[in-house]
Amino acid sequence: MGRQNVRAAVVRDFDGRFAIEGIEIDSPLGAEVLIEVRAVGLCHSDLHLASTNMGIPAPLLLGHEISGVISQLGDRVSGLAVGEHVVATLIQYCGRCSECLSGAGHRCKQGAQTLRTASAPARVEQAGSGVTQMFGLGGFAELALVHENQVVKIPAEIPFAQAAVMACSTLTGAGAVFNCAKVAPGENVVILGAGGVGLNAINAARIAGAQRIIAVDLAEDKLELARRFGATHTVNAASQDPVDAVLELSGGGVHHAFEMIGFPATSLQALRMTRTGGHAYLIGLHRPGSTLEIDVMADVIGPQRSLHGLYMGSSAPQRDVPRYVDQYLSGTLELDALVANELSLDQINDGFAAMASGGGVDRGVITSF
Repeated sequence: MGRQNVRAAVVRDFDGRFAIEGIEIDSPLGAEVLIEVRAVGLCHSDLHLASTNMGIPAPLLLGHEISGVISQLGDRVSGLAVGEHVVATLIQYCGRCSECLSGAGHRCKQGAQTLRTASAPARVEQAGSGVTQMFGLGGFAELALVHENQVVKIPAEIPFAQAAVMACSTLTGAGAVFNCAKVAPGENVVILGAGGVGLNAINAARIAGAQRIIAVDLAEDKLELARRFGATHTVNAASQDPVDAVLELSGGGVHHAFEMIGFPATSLQALRMTRTGGHAYLIGLHRPGSTLEIDVMADVIGPQRSLHGLYMGSSAPQRDVPRYVDQYLSGTLELDALVANELSLDQINDGFAAMASGGGVDRGVITSF
């Protein structure tokens, strides 16, 4: 079919703004899948990348929470068919290295093998020059051309907006609870940051049977939502010391602390909220060069605590997405309340401005292009 002209929101100046422009997307080659994008979530990570020049070449095409319908397939794609509903995730894995073969595709160091080689035509172009397709996705467009490893089939009855949120927010938040911490019934947890990822972690902790689920945030409306998602206790860090409050609520510290914000101060708080032998998980995206000033004896060795860095909830999309689909369809996993509002592509800057202002569920989803 050749290249198709589509509308897209691209980043040029790393000032946090998106420009609505035309781009050209190629037909799929080999193991590539062309998706008609029906929904794409606005994620804090996208806003961070649009606002920070990290050396990624512009123009940059972001958008990594994708759901849609397959419109074309490359000649080496297997297990997928035109017309099927899918989600696409940012976990790029080769499927052949030792990490992938051991089930840890989220640790794959050869994810670039899912991209086209330098000698092949660019997947996405504008005026004859290549457009950077972040994470091999680029969902802020009418079409997305991605590798089959990043695509998971979903039932048609799942709304596209909720499916898009599942592709990152749920994989990251719920994955941290199920795959990494493996929270057991009766354990106590704290989640710092009750945004979309944090709410998914709270929901997952409830499903896992945690005894005390403590949500920490600065916004009272977010804490109210946290209670709806399963928090048994909430702490407003604007009015009380969060570490002292969590230690008191948990009887000396939680088994698992999840930091969803990406600040050194809250990361250190998470570590200090854990009990003897407890675990702290850093999930929020920190700025490059961020450091933690840890008292090694008092914070780690003495209380025998562990500090973990996580990526995408250590998720395996082909395994985990079907599990979350089943939980959503059964009414166990809450996704509907995660979609704050549905937007058009032309409203993308308004959506990210609302996210930056904070308060409430801030996850807008683009459903009209």
